[in-house]
Amino acid sequence: MRSALPIAVIITLISCGQEKSAKTENNEQEVVEAAVNLSGAWKNVSTDSSGLEVTAMAIVTDKYVSDTWYNLDEKKFVGTSGGSYQVEGNTISQTFEFNTLDSTQVGKTISSQFEIEGDKITFRPSNSVWTRVDDGSGGDLAGAWLITGRQRDGEISRRTPGARKTMKILSGTRFQWIAYNDSTAGFFGTGGGTYSTVNGKYTENIEFFSRNADRVGASLEFDYELDSGEWHHSGLSSKGDPIYEIWTPREMLD
Repeated sequence: MRSALPIAVIITLISCGQEKSAKTENNEQEVVEAAVNLSGAWKNVSTDSSGLEVTAMAIVTDKYVSDTWYNLDEKKFVGTSGGSYQVEGNTISQTFEFNTLDSTQVGKTISSQFEIEGDKITFRPSNSVWTRVDDGSGGDLAGAWLITGRQRDGEISRRTPGARKTMKILSGTRFQWIAYNDSTAGFFGTGGGTYSTVNGKYTENIEFFSRNADRVGASLEFDYELDSGEWHHSGLSSKGDPIYEIWTPREMLD
């Protein structure tokens, strides 16, 4: 049948197919580039109804995002939300896995438009403007991780995360951990701030902590190494207890 078509029609069909393929590749490339452009940490500062200055910090990896609102001087944690996201063109669609400001949003997907110009990103229709803090580079551990192993009594206990998760998400300079249940919308705690990775030492500088504001301002140093793609983390917890944890990249589990 195809050989019976006039050659002009065949050429037209081939050209259309090539054009469609090129458009598909271009669209996929735009999505990748948009995700790359979003990766890193972003900051927004506003004032709440009581006059308190609130810092909003977003950490974005290639698939996951967390947003946290807090005041460092007052050691006040306001709230956090996050989960997975997708970008198509200039539209970002976020599916919430946790949201302390509105737990009814967990499991729902909300879309908004965005524009990036230099180190600024503007979201529509809210017109909120965020400034880039880093582009996701500079730290050995940038990405989204789930805890999959702990040492107890000298033995490593491994588990595959289900609905109950403890995620740690890092940009090039910022970190946050969140314990939650994305099935029940349960939230069990979070903390975060800045971090560094130097000569096998991972150091956290805490700027917010939902469970105990007295921990804000503390710096904790741990040993770390990457083994078969997993992050082995050891040292003393914020309570002073010895810990040995194994964190696995989310993309290896999802």
